[in-house]
Formats: sequence, C-alpha cells, structure tokens
Amino acid sequence: MTLDYQRAKEQLHAWTTNPSLLHHARAVEAVMRQAAMRYGNGVADEQAWRIAGLLHDADYQRWPAEHPKRIVAWLRDQGEEEIAYAVSAHYTKWEVTPKSQLDKALLACDELTGLIVACCLVRPDGIATLEPRSVKKKLKDKAFAAKVDRDEIQSGVRLLGVELDDHVRFVIDALRPYADELQLAGGR
Repeated sequence: MTLDYQRAKEQLHAWTTNPSLLHHARAVEAVMRQAAMRYGNGVADEQAWRIAGLLHDADYQRWPAEHPKRIVAWLRDQGEEEIAYAVSAHYTKWEVTPKSQLDKALLACDELTGLIVACCLVRPDGIATLEPRSVKKKLKDKAFAAKVDRDEIQSGVRLLGVELDDHVRFVIDALRPYADELQLAGGR
C-alpha cells in the first residue's frame, strides 16, 4: 500500500468541508478499521480498510452528480486499485460487483453507520445504551433517516454472510469508543 493515512486525510479535507460529511467519513473509517479485524486479515488490512472508510464519499460534496468517479480516479492515480474498487462497489448504482471482503464490508458498514449515527442523535443518552433492536426498528421506519439506503444494508449483510443483529451490534460497538469525537454521546 502506497497511500498513507495522512495523505488520505488531506485529500478528504481538500474536497470536503461539510461537518456532517466529515463526521460520516470519520465514523465509517472507525467502523472499517474494526471491520478489518473481524471480516478481513486483521492488522494486515487495517490501513487499507480504514482509508476506504475515510475516503468513500470524499468527492460527494463538490461533485455529487459525479460521485464516486473523482475519488475512484484519485485512488487509482495513487496506485490504490483495491480501495478504488471497493469505493466503486459501495456505490451500487454503478453495478460493480463486490468481490473482496473489503468491498463487502464497505457496502455493509457505510449505510448502517449512517443509520446508527442518526439513531444516536435522537436519543438522550446517544450510543451509550443503544441496542440492535432499536436500530432495527428505525431500519423499518423509512421516514427515519430517509436517505439511508435500506437495500444496501441488507445486501451488504447478505454478502458478508452475517446476521443483521450481529452486524448492527458490531457497528454500535465499533462506534462507542468515538462517541465524544463524533458527538454520539447524547445530552446535546
């Protein structure tokens, strides 16, 4: 892997200034870092999976109609084909088949992370007491966090070969250590 974390972070900030998008990038990064341990090859995958989470939507603010074309091209220019492919596959409208565990995990974690963050923001105690059953209830309510693509969540979980309850618990647990940084602690 030739792309280091600091360079990836600089690229994100060069194209993204919206605080909500930056929080989403950071949240998916945190989840993908843990996903490397659970669904990938552990420490050997950690850096690539972390960067995939951080950069998956990096071009969305500036070029929403072209997303993720620009970040995919940038990643390929950096020699990061594996990450570029995963970012391509996470955007299901492109119909790129997720092949690797990285591709499947990014698809399974991205939208679910967004939904869980939304759940935390409406709870007085945030993520501290959030349980999978509450997330699944909100998953069924299509008016809640309406932009979250529920089909992508289901597809990602299916591709990973895991149970929805277990994956929801995994994402909650991956986000808990970042509650203060990501403003998920409640009481705001």
